[in-house]
Amino acid sequence: MGSALTTIGLPVALGIIMFGLGLSLTPRDFARVVKQPKAVFLALLCQLILLPAICFGLVLLFQLPPVLAVGMMMLAASPGGTTANLYSHLFRGDVALNISLTAVNSVIAVVTLPLITNLAIMYFQPFDDQLGMQWSKVIEVFAIVLLPVVLGMIVRHFAPGFAKRTDRAVRIVSMLVLVIVIAGAVASNWQLLVDNVGALAGITIVFCIISLAVGYLVPRLARVGKRQSIAASFEIGIHNATLAIVIAQTVMGSMELSLPAAVYGVLMFFIAFAFGFVIRDRNAEAVAEAPTAVTEGADAPYTS
Repeated sequence: MGSALTTIGLPVALGIIMFGLGLSLTPRDFARVVKQPKAVFLALLCQLILLPAICFGLVLLFQLPPVLAVGMMMLAASPGGTTANLYSHLFRGDVALNISLTAVNSVIAVVTLPLITNLAIMYFQPFDDQLGMQWSKVIEVFAIVLLPVVLGMIVRHFAPGFAKRTDRAVRIVSMLVLVIVIAGAVASNWQLLVDNVGALAGITIVFCIISLAVGYLVPRLARVGKRQSIAASFEIGIHNATLAIVIAQTVMGSMELSLPAAVYGVLMFFIAFAFGFVIRDRNAEAVAEAPTAVTEGADAPYTS
C-alpha cells in the first residue's frame, strides 16, 4: 500500500500541483523577467549557484551519511514551490515576480536539478551500483516538472474561463491528494523517518533560515526594492520539497534519499512564517491602514 502511494500517488499529486501552476501562468509572466532583470538575475544566482554551494558546506559541516547528503543537495537544487506565492502575498511581497521566478526556475531546474544531483552522487557515492541519474531519468524529470505546466498553460490559453473557474479547485484537490499521499508514505516508513529525523532537523532548519536570509539580503544589498526582495526571499527560501521527494522515490527509487526533503517540507512552513514577520513591508501595511487613521481636520487630502 505504501509503495503504491509513493510510486503512483506522489507523481499524480505533483502533476496536479504543476498543472495548477500552469493554469496561473501566461506568456507575460515569462516576459516580465525582462522588465525586472536585476531582481530576477540575483534571485536565480542565489537559487542556482549560491544555495547549492552553501548546502554543500552544511552537509560537510553536519557530516551527513552519503545518501542523506545527496538528498540535501537534491533539495537545494529544487526550484521554488508555489507555496512561495502564498507567503509572498501574506507578507506583501511582489507576487507577480514570484510567479515569474517560479515559471523560469521550473524550466531551468530540468537541467540543473539532474546536474547537481549527479555531481553530489559522484562526490558522496551513496550507491555502489549506480553512477548517477542517467539520461532516461532526466527525461522523467522533464516529464514530471514541465509537461503538466505546459498543459495548464495551454488550457488557460484556449479556455481562460474554465481555467479561472477550476484554478481554486485544482489547488485544493492537489493539496488534499498530497496530504493523503505523504501521510500514507510517512506511516509506512515511520521507523526510517524517526531514525533519521535527529540527524536532519538541525541541518534543514539552518538551511531554510539561510535560504530565506540570502534570498532577502542579497537583493536588498544590491538596492532591489523591498517588495521584490521579500518575493525573492520566499522564492529562494521555500524549495519545492514535493518535487525532491517525487524524484527521490519514483525516479531514483530511494525512500531514504527523500528524507531530507520530507523533514524540510514540514519544518519550512513554520520557519518561513516566522521569517515573514521579520521582513514584512511595514510601510505597505501603514499605507493600507492609512485611510482609517485620517481624522477630521488632520491634513486630510483635498477632495472636490
